[in-house]
Amino acid sequence: MPVRVQTQDFDVGAEIAGLRAGDARVGAVASFIGTVRDINDGSGVSEMELEHYPGMTEKSLEDIVAQAKARWNIFEALVIHRIGPLKPLDQIVLVAVTSAHRGEAFAACEFIMDYLKTQAPFWKKETTPQGARWVDARVSDDKALEKWQGGPQGKP
Repeated sequence: MPVRVQTQDFDVGAEIAGLRAGDARVGAVASFIGTVRDINDGSGVSEMELEHYPGMTEKSLEDIVAQAKARWNIFEALVIHRIGPLKPLDQIVLVAVTSAHRGEAFAACEFIMDYLKTQAPFWKKETTPQGARWVDARVSDDKALEKWQGGPQGKP
Protein backbone atom coordinates (compact mmCIF):
# COMPACT_ATOMS: atom_id res chain seq x y z
CA MET A 1 0.00 0.00 0.00
CA PRO A 2 1.62 3.30 -1.09
CA VAL A 3 0.00 5.44 1.66
CA ARG A 4 -0.40 4.61 5.35
CA VAL A 5 -1.44 6.72 8.33
CA GLN A 6 -0.67 4.92 11.57
CA THR A 7 0.20 5.25 15.24
CA GLN A 8 2.95 2.63 15.29
CA ASP A 9 6.57 3.30 14.34
CA PHE A 10 8.01 2.02 11.05
CA ASP A 11 11.24 0.27 10.08
CA VAL A 12 12.82 2.40 7.36
CA GLY A 13 15.07 -0.36 6.04
CA ALA A 14 12.25 -2.88 5.80
CA GLU A 15 9.91 -0.35 4.17
CA ILE A 16 12.46 0.64 1.50
CA ALA A 17 13.42 -3.00 0.88
CA GLY A 18 9.75 -3.81 0.36
CA LEU A 19 9.27 -0.87 -1.98
CA ARG A 20 12.04 -1.96 -4.34
CA ALA A 21 11.81 -5.73 -3.87
CA GLY A 22 12.16 -7.70 -7.07
CA ASP A 23 12.11 -4.67 -9.37
CA ALA A 24 15.34 -4.77 -11.43
CA ARG A 25 14.34 -1.51 -13.19
CA VAL A 26 15.07 0.45 -10.00
CA GLY A 27 18.32 2.37 -10.27
CA ALA A 28 17.52 4.95 -7.62
CA VAL A 29 15.73 5.18 -4.30
CA ALA A 30 15.29 8.60 -2.69
CA SER A 31 13.84 8.95 0.77
CA PHE A 32 13.04 11.48 3.46
CA ILE A 33 12.48 10.76 7.14
CA GLY A 34 10.96 13.45 9.35
CA THR A 35 11.50 13.28 13.11
CA VAL A 36 10.26 15.15 16.17
CA ARG A 37 12.62 17.89 17.36
CA ASP A 38 13.01 18.85 21.00
CA ILE A 39 12.78 22.58 20.23
CA ASN A 40 10.56 24.63 17.94
CA ASP A 41 10.15 28.39 17.65
CA GLY A 42 12.50 28.91 20.60
CA SER A 43 10.65 26.67 23.06
CA GLY A 44 11.42 23.20 24.28
CA VAL A 45 9.07 20.50 23.03
CA SER A 46 8.41 17.47 25.23
CA GLU A 47 5.68 15.98 23.03
CA MET A 48 3.96 16.51 19.70
CA GLU A 49 0.51 15.16 19.02
CA LEU A 50 -0.61 14.73 15.43
CA GLU A 51 -4.27 14.53 14.50
CA HIS A 52 -5.85 13.89 11.13
CA TYR A 53 -9.18 13.48 9.40
CA PRO A 54 -9.50 9.73 8.67
CA GLY A 55 -10.32 8.95 5.07
CA MET A 56 -9.71 12.50 3.90
CA THR A 57 -6.04 12.38 4.90
CA GLU A 58 -5.33 9.13 3.07
CA LYS A 59 -7.16 10.40 -0.04
CA SER A 60 -5.10 13.60 0.06
CA LEU A 61 -1.84 11.65 0.33
CA GLU A 62 -2.88 9.30 -2.50
CA ASP A 63 -3.61 12.33 -4.68
CA ILE A 64 -0.18 13.82 -3.92
CA VAL A 65 1.51 10.54 -4.91
CA ALA A 66 -0.58 10.40 -8.12
CA GLN A 67 0.53 13.95 -8.99
CA ALA A 68 4.18 12.96 -8.51
CA LYS A 69 3.72 9.91 -10.73
CA ALA A 70 2.16 12.12 -13.42
CA ARG A 71 5.08 14.58 -13.31
CA TRP A 72 8.05 12.23 -13.14
CA ASN A 73 8.93 8.83 -14.51
CA ILE A 74 8.93 7.04 -11.17
CA PHE A 75 8.05 3.43 -10.44
CA GLU A 76 6.72 3.52 -6.90
CA ALA A 77 6.21 5.97 -4.05
CA LEU A 78 5.54 5.29 -0.41
CA VAL A 79 4.22 7.67 2.25
CA ILE A 80 3.91 6.62 5.88
CA HIS A 81 2.74 9.29 8.34
CA ARG A 82 2.30 8.73 12.04
CA ILE A 83 -0.42 10.20 14.22
CA GLY A 84 -0.98 10.36 17.96
CA PRO A 85 1.44 11.43 20.67
CA LEU A 86 5.13 11.44 19.71
CA LYS A 87 8.28 12.30 21.66
CA PRO A 88 11.48 14.02 20.48
CA LEU A 89 13.56 11.70 18.25
CA ASP A 90 10.45 9.72 17.18
CA GLN A 91 9.95 9.23 13.45
CA ILE A 92 6.96 11.11 12.05
CA VAL A 93 7.01 10.55 8.31
CA LEU A 94 8.69 8.48 5.62
CA VAL A 95 8.55 9.37 1.94
CA ALA A 96 10.39 7.01 -0.43
CA VAL A 97 10.43 6.98 -4.22
CA THR A 98 11.89 4.52 -6.75
CA SER A 99 12.87 5.30 -10.32
CA ALA A 100 15.47 4.44 -12.92
CA HIS A 101 17.48 7.61 -12.23
CA ARG A 102 18.26 9.70 -9.15
CA GLY A 103 17.12 13.07 -10.52
CA GLU A 104 13.53 11.95 -10.91
CA ALA A 105 13.56 10.12 -7.57
CA PHE A 106 14.93 13.17 -5.71
CA ALA A 107 12.52 15.60 -7.39
CA ALA A 108 9.46 13.41 -6.80
CA CYS A 109 10.42 12.80 -3.17
CA GLU A 110 10.86 16.53 -2.53
CA PHE A 111 7.59 17.33 -4.33
CA ILE A 112 5.65 14.78 -2.26
CA MET A 113 7.09 16.11 0.99
CA ASP A 114 6.46 19.77 0.05
CA TYR A 115 2.84 19.02 -0.84
CA LEU A 116 2.36 16.84 2.23
CA LYS A 117 3.57 19.65 4.53
CA THR A 118 1.13 22.16 3.06
CA GLN A 119 -1.82 20.24 1.61
CA ALA A 120 -2.42 17.13 3.72
CA PRO A 121 -4.97 17.54 6.53
CA PHE A 122 -2.80 17.01 9.63
CA TRP A 123 -2.86 19.13 12.78
CA LYS A 124 0.04 19.33 15.21
CA LYS A 125 -0.06 20.27 18.87
CA GLU A 126 3.16 20.69 20.83
CA THR A 127 3.62 20.43 24.58
CA THR A 128 6.09 23.08 25.78
CA PRO A 129 7.05 24.47 29.21
CA GLN A 130 4.58 27.30 28.50
CA GLY A 131 1.75 24.82 27.83
CA ALA A 132 0.20 23.18 24.78
CA ARG A 133 0.05 25.06 21.48
CA TRP A 134 -1.14 24.31 17.96
CA VAL A 135 1.57 24.57 15.32
CA ASP A 136 0.83 27.05 12.55
CA ALA A 137 1.85 26.56 8.94
CA ARG A 138 5.33 27.87 8.15
CA VAL A 139 5.96 30.51 5.51
CA SER A 140 9.00 28.48 4.42
CA ASP A 141 6.74 25.48 3.66
CA ASP A 142 4.49 27.65 1.48
CA LYS A 143 7.57 29.02 -0.32
CA ALA A 144 8.83 25.49 -0.96
CA LEU A 145 5.48 24.62 -2.54
CA GLU A 146 5.62 27.61 -4.90
CA LYS A 147 8.47 26.13 -6.93
CA TRP A 148 6.20 23.28 -8.08
CA GLN A 149 3.28 25.48 -9.13
CA GLY A 150 2.83 27.06 -12.53
CA GLY A 151 4.65 24.41 -14.50
CA PRO A 152 6.53 21.15 -14.35
CA GLN A 153 9.68 22.57 -12.73
CA GLY A 154 12.08 19.85 -11.79
CA LYS A 155 10.62 17.62 -14.49
CA PRO A 156 13.06 16.58 -17.17
